[in-house]
Amino acid sequence: MTGTIQPHNQRAAQVWSSGGAAYDEISRQIASALDHTVRRLDPQPGERILDLATGTGWTSRLLATCGAKVTGVDIGADLIEAAKMNGHSHGLAIDYELGDAEQLRFADGSFDAVVSTFGVMFASRPDVVASEIARVCRKGGRMALATWRPDGSVFEMFKVMRAYMPPPPSPPPPSPFAWGNRERIKELFGSNFSLGFEDGETIYYDRDGEAAWQAFVTGYGPTKALAASLQDPDREALHRDFVAFHNAGAFVTPLGIALPREYLLTVGTR
Repeated sequence: MTGTIQPHNQRAAQVWSSGGAAYDEISRQIASALDHTVRRLDPQPGERILDLATGTGWTSRLLATCGAKVTGVDIGADLIEAAKMNGHSHGLAIDYELGDAEQLRFADGSFDAVVSTFGVMFASRPDVVASEIARVCRKGGRMALATWRPDGSVFEMFKVMRAYMPPPPSPPPPSPFAWGNRERIKELFGSNFSLGFEDGETIYYDRDGEAAWQAFVTGYGPTKALAASLQDPDREALHRDFVAFHNAGAFVTPLGIALPREYLLTVGTR
């Protein structure tokens, strides 16, 4: 059984799904942050854990190797298909399904823990998602969130792309990077969870800015969809600016590029 994607999220589902199996390379480059999240959650054998916005399933695989009974949900159909193949190739019994984080099909208190690593922060209705996470997490259960900071390099990368996006509606939607702010997390979850925070940093390593462009335009839905929507010379200008951002002097080493990516880790008890 799978949930349905609400009409206002259909476009987002298409964007994120477009990365398909190649999104696993994007996850590989943030693997240390995903491991950090799982370690702080401390999953126990037999626990029922929901990995929300699972992508190609990297975090869910980490949870499953700890012995947890994992369900992975994502809005992107092609991501879910890739997650299923990855789980099978690793010999892990993980239930994957298409679903909308704003309208989960699960009963109240279905899970011992809920996890999302750089996923639900991009949901269009943060208050609704926070309510759903609290609803499906049992009393005494836990949640863990990894979210990009609003003053970090991933935010700056999105600023490069934003220059080529259509103007936002008025009023504009809430910024996903607000989820990287402690006060915003307290607003969303403080009434239902006792919260603890830890700052983290993961490093994006690659050969150069052109290699980063190829990875993102192939496997990262927002970059891939944006590039596909543009005609030259705008598409080539996006390409040039994306490469230049990653080739900035502060990120260049004798061996390639190394970009710090700052994030906030939140762990809460229901």
